[in-house]
Amino acid sequence: MKRPFMNGEGHRALVKFLRLSVLIIVTINCSVSSAAETVTINATLPKTHSLFVSSMTAAEKHHLRDVAKEMFFHAYNAYMENAYPADELMPLSCKGRWRHTKPSRGDIDEALGNFSLTLVDSLDSLMVLGELDELEHAVRLVIRDVRLDADLVVSVFETNIRMLGGLLSGHILSEYARDRLGRMAWYQGELLDKAKELGLRLLPAFNTSTGIPHPRINLLHGMNVPQLTNSRETCTACAGTMILEFAALARLTGEPVFEEKAHRAMDSLWEQRHRGSDLVGTTINVHSGDWVRRDSGVGAGIDSYYEYCLKAYILLGEERYLKRFNRHYEAVMKYISQGPMLLDVHMHRPHTTTRNFMDALLAFWPGLQVLKGDVKSAIETHEMLYQVMQRHNFLPEAFTTDFQVHWGQHPLRPEFVESTYLLHRATGDPYYLHAGKRVLQSLQRLAWVPCGFAAVKDVRTGQHEDRLDSFVLAETFKYLYLLFADESDLVLDINDFVFSTEAHLFPLTLARLSNLTAVPLRPDGSPPPPEPDVEYARSCPNTDYLFPGTFSETIRRPLSNLVEATCPSRRLRPRRLTAAQFQSGLPEHVALVRQLGVTMTTLPDGRVQLLHTAANARSPADAEEGLLFMQEMIELSRQQLDQPENPPRAVTFRPGPGDETVTLPAGPAQFGPSLGDIPPVTGMLVEADPLRVCPDLSHPSRYRGRLVLMERGDCMFVDKARRIQALGAVGGVVVDHTGGTGAESSPLFAMSGDGTDDVTIPLVFLFTAEGERLRAALRDNPQLEVTLSDAQPAQTAPEPTGGVGHVMAVSPSGDELVQLVEDTAAATADSKTATTETGAEQEKEEKREKAERTEERTEGGDRSEAAAQVCAWLRQLLQLSGSELAALAEPSGGPLLREVASLSPERRAQLVDRLLALEHTSRGGGKREKEGTEQRLTGVLAGGPSGLADILRAGGVTEESASAQDAAVASAQDATKAELEEPGQCGASSKGENDSSAKEGESSSRDKDEL
Repeated sequence: MKRPFMNGEGHRALVKFLRLSVLIIVTINCSVSSAAETVTINATLPKTHSLFVSSMTAAEKHHLRDVAKEMFFHAYNAYMENAYPADELMPLSCKGRWRHTKPSRGDIDEALGNFSLTLVDSLDSLMVLGELDELEHAVRLVIRDVRLDADLVVSVFETNIRMLGGLLSGHILSEYARDRLGRMAWYQGELLDKAKELGLRLLPAFNTSTGIPHPRINLLHGMNVPQLTNSRETCTACAGTMILEFAALARLTGEPVFEEKAHRAMDSLWEQRHRGSDLVGTTINVHSGDWVRRDSGVGAGIDSYYEYCLKAYILLGEERYLKRFNRHYEAVMKYISQGPMLLDVHMHRPHTTTRNFMDALLAFWPGLQVLKGDVKSAIETHEMLYQVMQRHNFLPEAFTTDFQVHWGQHPLRPEFVESTYLLHRATGDPYYLHAGKRVLQSLQRLAWVPCGFAAVKDVRTGQHEDRLDSFVLAETFKYLYLLFADESDLVLDINDFVFSTEAHLFPLTLARLSNLTAVPLRPDGSPPPPEPDVEYARSCPNTDYLFPGTFSETIRRPLSNLVEATCPSRRLRPRRLTAAQFQSGLPEHVALVRQLGVTMTTLPDGRVQLLHTAANARSPADAEEGLLFMQEMIELSRQQLDQPENPPRAVTFRPGPGDETVTLPAGPAQFGPSLGDIPPVTGMLVEADPLRVCPDLSHPSRYRGRLVLMERGDCMFVDKARRIQALGAVGGVVVDHTGGTGAESSPLFAMSGDGTDDVTIPLVFLFTAEGERLRAALRDNPQLEVTLSDAQPAQTAPEPTGGVGHVMAVSPSGDELVQLVEDTAAATADSKTATTETGAEQEKEEKREKAERTEERTEGGDRSEAAAQVCAWLRQLLQLSGSELAALAEPSGGPLLREVASLSPERRAQLVDRLLALEHTSRGGGKREKEGTEQRLTGVLAGGPSGLADILRAGGVTEESASAQDAAVASAQDATKAELEEPGQCGASSKGENDSSAKEGESSSRDKDEL
């Protein structure tokens, strides 16, 4: 028996269609009434198979569900183990991304607020995946660790949809787990408290004359920071994607101000639409309401405004939003939709397009069309996007109307997967399961890295970017899992929730009771009788659009060859040589790039210049491969510029007894330990055999514990380092193989690696001129000892002699520190006595003995140098305040400094006495001067202020001689600083560069210009 449409069951079926982010309809009975007649239509949706795609077996579907879950946890665990509590994971560096600790990426970084963004954004994903234990653990971490008061300027839009939405959804699902699943009994709404705090911090952004919020705000100071003084413009999506989160916050906390602010912003955007076209622009002035950019589309800058117009009606029951959405939708389909494509137009001249490309964000539109009920149009646009995705493995960030890549990036966005999921739920067509499988396989094959998943920098080359946005875990993997999961796999009924634009779950129970499509239940759980005015208030969607199988295939069939017919694919053969593999020293590589149309010129300073000319290639296919090769080479050179600053190094040696120390400037390596972070490395130098190291070295045992001298060429720098490291070498020196190069005439050369930093020994680079000097010294002295260090190497401190303490060799407790001062005083007295004799004969005698002292030092000389060392060291300590000394007593300060910081007042007094004695011995002075000095020194040791000149005088050192004494103790001070610092993490090395690459990216700009 057919039932009228608006009984309880039919009404709920329509609610599911209009208001849910899924669409499963087995039977719909539509009734259309007029004064004359009533027509009843019965639409039963059979589970038919696709014409072109075979159905997917349950076993394969469940396997893909499990794979999607494993992929989520591969990224999630990598974040938790290597990045938390940072905002995001850097998957190539395998460390966390914090604001202001890495080079700025511009607007992208405004999503970060040092508030553990990825964890908060992923909370409801854990619930969807059924991982309740991990959800509970994550909620505890958020409650304990997340702070929202950082002095940072953040995006209001991103903070709202990711952080506020994540906290609200996390709160809702935590209560769901507590009340319905018997878990998390301890939870008392702590996430909602944090959500309210964040909402209050965002509220000042709405203080504009139009009610449209500012695009950015400082979490600590609101709008009262100089950086935001000139804030005027925001995007339509930024202002129009607040209503779901702010309304949910208002209804959960009972604070209506949040919802009121969001409503006013939506009202202002609606008022500013173009009245003739019903379109909105991309950028608007928050004070005047004037449009700054009037191009209108459904992609970046506008996308989620349209989404929230419809979902605000679904979730909140506000009539105005459904009317607005319908007006906007009609305008979009009239002016922007051109078949399956969606092209931006002028909002005031809607028949004029503004650009000839589409961006990846518009891939959400087919999913929104499913919620609207226009499934036919959704199928058409999705099919076009799917063909573009198949052509490039991923959906490029932007592509042209002939489906070529416009912007090649792909940050693993979720919009295409979201539409695929919704279309499958609407049609039941297994075609969309296979489309999701294709996305999953591309992620596995082209984005997987050992530390998570990395964004794709260019879909044409597959190069990775050190980036994993939080939305990958919050949306991409969530929709993939839901696509392959059955309802029985979920711990909650997904039909009871609406997805936000960040895929956060908001329950339909938030709707007002006055919503015509919201059906409140009676106390016994049964639905009430239908309201009289509800029956005809909604039009039933076209039932033809709801048939799966044959219907969706008949729509796709005319589009089956859309992309390929517009611009046929050029099937590239397998790459024969990539930029990462190229070695200029290999003749076969040089010959191969010549076939690709790339000519190579070696410049006088050893740099390699590359020029690509398509006409010189052997074939068009070779020319295209050559162009890819040049693009990769330019990108690799750019990566060198993005590396942390790598200062120059030094190679120091003494050719023979009595000779002056020689210091050669050297280039750094962008792999292995940094000589700026470790002590200088000293060892006997041995020449490699063969000199270029590749192939394997002969006589392996001779390299153990040595520094190895090598020549550039035949293999990559990092390969040379790995080979000598495997034989037990402690470091290496690579000499240029191009004649005529030198440090004075050539820019700094930095050796780059291949993207895998597994080298643990330092490597430095010498140009030919400096390399010949080192080789000559090695020939003259086969036992040559060489030191690798930073560009300003510390001179070796003298060995302690005759009771004079070496500052870094002792732990200066009270007795030892006093002894140091006593030794210093004695040494200074000896030195002062030695310098009282004057005259020409004395000067000649000093000159004659100068050379002898370099080989055989007198005890007085040792003591004098030790005195300078101790004075400089004490001078450094005496500048510290009491609080700074206390800080040095922390565990990271090292045992030496902890003991200094903990000197008792008695020991400090003894130290003052010894220093006074030292000053009196070295300089003399009356009683009054001695008392003044005693007051200054006492104040210094007690943490009071004192000038550097006083400290210098207290140590018996003049300001003119301070620099000389500093040089004598530089190594001790460096070691002292090293104790203060915690071990740092290794930075990311550049990917795939070889030893023939341009120096520090200098030639890359030249290559780019010529290209």
